[in-house]
Parts: sequence; C-alpha cells; structure tokens
Amino acid sequence: MQTLTVPTHIALRNILFATDFSDVSRAALPFALELARCYTGKVFLIHVVPYDPYLSVPLEPIPVDVDLFWNREKQNMADFVASSQFGDVAHEEIMQRGELWAVISDVIRRKEIDLVVLGTHGRHGFTKVVLGSGAEKIYRHAKCPVLTIGPGVAGKSAAGWTPKHILFATDFSETSLNALPHALSLAKEKQATLTFLHLIPLLPHDHQEKIEQTTRERLKALMPAEPGCKPEFEVRFDTPVHGILQVARERQADLIVMGVGKPAAAPLGSHSPWSTASDVVREAPCPVLTVRG
Repeated sequence: MQTLTVPTHIALRNILFATDFSDVSRAALPFALELARCYTGKVFLIHVVPYDPYLSVPLEPIPVDVDLFWNREKQNMADFVASSQFGDVAHEEIMQRGELWAVISDVIRRKEIDLVVLGTHGRHGFTKVVLGSGAEKIYRHAKCPVLTIGPGVAGKSAAGWTPKHILFATDFSETSLNALPHALSLAKEKQATLTFLHLIPLLPHDHQEKIEQTTRERLKALMPAEPGCKPEFEVRFDTPVHGILQVARERQADLIVMGVGKPAAAPLGSHSPWSTASDVVREAPCPVLTVRG
C-alpha cells in the first residue's frame, strides 16, 4: 500500500488568543504560550467589546475618554497581561468594539493568523464558549486551526504542558486528513508519540479480525517515510465520541487532533461532524485541535 506524502512541518508564527478575562480563559493562555515558544511565534491577545446590549442599533461612537465601559475593559486587558507569564514570548494586545465573529475574522485575515486558541465552559457543545454564544462561528468558519481548552482541562495546571503524546483521530476522509500535517508537525517538534486512531461501528466478532488488520495497514500508510516521531496505530470497534475519549484517557494523551467540516457539508455518518467534535471538547482530558476541511 502506497504511503501518503504529507508535510511534517507547519508554521505557527501568529497565534490569536481570544479572551474575556474569565478564569477559563486565563487557564487556556499557557497553552497558547507554549505553542508560541515551540514555533517561535507571536501571540495576539484579542478582546472584543460588544456594542451596548441595551441598544438595538449602535449610536454614534462615544469618545474613548468618556466611554466608561471601554475604559474598564481596557484596564481589564492591562491587568490580564500584567498577571500573565509571557516571558520571552512576543505578544500584542488588540481591543476592538463590534460583533465577535466579524472582528475576529477580520483580525485572522489582517494578522495572517495560523492558529486560534480559546477556552470553553463546554456547555451545550460549542454554543457556550467563554466569549459568548457567537463564538460558535469561530469553530465553524475559521479557516485556520482552532485549539480548544475544555472544562476537563481548564481546572488543571498547564505549567510545563507539552504535547508528548498526541492522538490523531481519522476516518480516512479528506476532511480528517487535513489535520494530519498538524499532528505530524507537533509530534516531530516534540519527539512525541503519535497515536493514529480509527473507529469502526460494532461488528460481529468473526468479522472484526480481518477488518482490524486491513484498517491498521491503512493507518500505517498515512505515516511519512521519515516521521520524526514515535507512531502507534489503534483500531477500535466503538462509537466516535466514546472511542476517542477512551483512548485519550488510556494513553494519557496531551493533545487530540481532529479534522472537522462545516456543519452543512458534513456527510451523514462522518467520523468527525461538529456534534462529535463538540462532544469530544466538552469531555476531553486534554486540549483539542480542530482543523477545518
């Protein structure tokens, strides 16, 4: 079986970290900083200030020197930066008033962002990210990868976090394979163990052995000739969400990497529809990197 040719190095020069100054958001920052150090990147901290929620139509802009809400948020940003351990990581603060996705999508374009990092409470999938319900659009529409720090991770110390064991879940679709270069690059950078996982619906026992062997060979074919990491190949007969979480816990994974498609384009029975990704993020014991197809 022919081995696929995939790049094993990606660049994360510009990392966008979105914050609302909550504890969940604060807990996610060290993960952005670690990746910035790994790739010698720069972190852009963005806080989107909404329009006055009591006004259905924004009025003329209030002068900054008398805008108490803006000035309070500006002070919150200063306090957030001052209390964070940036060390030698280059960073820049961005504050802008507007609708969440409109502002963030514009910053992604203007700053040539390679990765977005977010913290989430994990309530009802992606619809209750700490930045508000509008943040679901980030996961659905951002063309760059998104690293999500879910509630199962936010309560843990991120000091010294490094992805030494990475779990890459795939159904062999083009959408899921779009995430493979990111898994390979991170594994190579950290000399990590990279577990390739494919999940198959439950079948009668007498059919499992042959299918498992064939599937394992397909997983091995995804590995470059010179991987630069320690590969493992896992085939399970299980449902997507339960199987991914089970293997992540068993292997004590530091990072889960998944490819995802836009909801309207996700085929029925897809291994990684948004419902699967959101459920994984909500329950994952480690950060989840999603790469849109």
